[in-house]
Order: sequence, then C-alpha cells, then structure tokens
Amino acid sequence: MLELTNRSVILAKRPLGYPTQDDFQIVKSEIPEIRDGEILIRTIWMSLDPYMRGRVRETAITGVGPVPHPIGATMPGGTVGKVVSSRNSKIPIGTYVDSQAGWQDYLISNGRGLRQIDPKTAPLSTALGILGMPGLTAYHGLFEIGRPQVGETLVVSAASGAVGAVVGQLGKLAGCKVVGIAGTNEKVNYVTNELGFDAGINYRTDDIGKALAKHCPEGVDIYFDNVGGTISDIVIDGIADRGKVIVCGQISQYNLPDQESGPRNLWQFLRKQATIEGFNVGRYADRAEIARKRLTQLVQQGMLKYKEDVIDGLENAPAAFIGLMKGENFGKLLVRVSED
Repeated sequence: MLELTNRSVILAKRPLGYPTQDDFQIVKSEIPEIRDGEILIRTIWMSLDPYMRGRVRETAITGVGPVPHPIGATMPGGTVGKVVSSRNSKIPIGTYVDSQAGWQDYLISNGRGLRQIDPKTAPLSTALGILGMPGLTAYHGLFEIGRPQVGETLVVSAASGAVGAVVGQLGKLAGCKVVGIAGTNEKVNYVTNELGFDAGINYRTDDIGKALAKHCPEGVDIYFDNVGGTISDIVIDGIADRGKVIVCGQISQYNLPDQESGPRNLWQFLRKQATIEGFNVGRYADRAEIARKRLTQLVQQGMLKYKEDVIDGLENAPAAFIGLMKGENFGKLLVRVSED
C-alpha cells in the first residue's frame, strides 16, 4: 500500500460560548498497514450537525451517553467513504460505506458498525442527510411520537434545516397544515414556496406569537422542537388541547455557558392536557431500515425535496461548524473531503 498521511480535526479545548477556530486543531499522522479483517476507508463526505456542539461541552447534553467528547480526540460525526484497501473478504475495494469516522481523511475499520451504500439508489451525500440520521430523526420523531392526523396543525422550528425540512414535508404528506419557523426571509420563502409548507414565520423579524395566532387559530396540535428557548416558550403558549411537543434539538442552548432554566410554562401542559417527549433517533434503530426505505421511495418519486449546503475541504470544517451554530447554513451542511 502506498504511504498515506491522515489529517484529523481534533478537539483542542472546550468551547466557551460559541466555538472558535482555536477550539480545533488539525493533526497529521501516518496511516499504518491494515491487518487481516480490516479495511481502509477514504472519506468523501462528512456531516456537520448541531448535536456535535452538545457533545463537546464540559457536561455533554446531546449524543449517546453522558460523557463529554475527550480533548485531543478526533471530532465525532457521520461520514460516507470509499474502501480503498481491504483485507476483509466481505467488504471489497470500491465499496461505499456509511460510518462514524469523524472529522478525518481516512479510517481503518474492522467492518463492524458500517452500512454499505448503493450509489445507484441516490447521491452518496444523501446518506448523511435525508436518507441518513436527519431524515430518520424526522421520520421517527413525527410518526412515532407525533402520530399526525389529517387536519392537524404542525409547527416546526429550524424549518429549513436538515431535520425540520423533512418533518414539514412529511407532515404535509400526512395531511397536516404545516407552519415553519426559520431565521431569514430566504429560508421562509424556501419552506413555503419550494417545500409546500402552508405558512412561514421569520423569528428575527416577525412577532412569533401574533403570527402563530394568525396561522394556527385553533392551536398547535404538534410542535416539532429543534431549538428550545424563547421560540419554544411562545409556541408552547399556543399548544392545543391534547397537543404534543416533540423535543428533538435545543440549538438555542448549546452555546450558552450555563443552560437556561425551563420550560417556564409547564402549566400549559396541565391546562391543555398536552404532552412533551424528548427522543434520540437511536431509540428506533431496530426500525431504521424500514424508515430509510420509505424515505428513499419518496425521494425517488420526487415527493420529498432536500437542500444541501456544501463546503469543500476538511480544513474548512471548523469554520463551517461555527457558522452552523450561528444559523449561517442553508440546508443540510456537508463537507466534501475528497472527490469520489
């Protein structure tokens, strides 16, 4: 095997508030020869997701388990890559795989925990977006917890994001009235004009409470919460009788030195006999392929649309991640680490 060098973006120190470039460091290392049963994967696509910010806090608030990501370790994350060397008969050279390689050029793996991808099904990048963790999160959260009914009103925060955009479209397919909340007029226009949401609210410029009263006169039956904070407080004030709040993400909280207390309006759940439930997509791992198959069908039929925000170069991952925390991305944020 040719001598190869791996670049890895490590967590240099824990961010205080919003992440900065100083919180990350690129390190280089030589890649050893693979052993029997192993494969070498070259990263093509890498996913950047809000949950990563919670993982690198002193006290982790997202991800699997309570332990924060170690200082000096490669930043976590999903990737799509191509097997470029193999001593594993079940995974030959040229196989495309979905893995948790993290922010790096290469990964040596024994093959366990990988999912092989057929590039003929859909573009490889979709395995990290609409056909990957974000899509599965949207699908399971909405249908397993929200259980939408025809005619119900669904409100989605971070509506133009990788999860929110899928939630809203699935809600429309289920017969719901869908209202999306986003941070720019461009994003609001996208979810209403291109994705088919019934209405959109710009939380930076609109009076959210008044807009919800206008678009949801009978209350919010399902709120798919990706942000938390003040936005969620306002939506919860408008929850309908027997309404449901699905807590998927809390991006408004991830960069705060100390988490805010709340929710401050739990009395609404008592008064409206509403429910609130948080979840992690890993809960539905045993049903992941069923959901992925359905999402794939909808994408192939043109019934689900998606938008990708692509950044080129592993070295640009920290800056892109910082932008993600500030809402600068538009669609599923991906890093193209290498060409296919």
